Amino acid sequence: MDKKEIIKIFSGNVRAERARRQFSQEKLAEMAGITTEYLARIEKEKYSPSLIVIVNLALALNISVDKLIPLDKIK
Repeated sequence: MDKKEIIKIFSGNVRAERARRQFSQEKLAEMAGITTEYLARIEKEKYSPSLIVIVNLALALNISVDKLIPLDKIK
């Protein structure tokens, strides 16, 4: 699987988990320690976040990283 496909899966999962919890982009960004603009670009598949940002998003959403990046789907 190529980089674009992985980013697409990750971005979609972040959007879905944020919506499921009824968090605004502002709230999730604040909780994850990033800017709202950065989160918006992640969700629009414009940025590939660092490992630290991925972990911080997972922590803010109270889920494991593999919920955002399901390795079983990325083979």
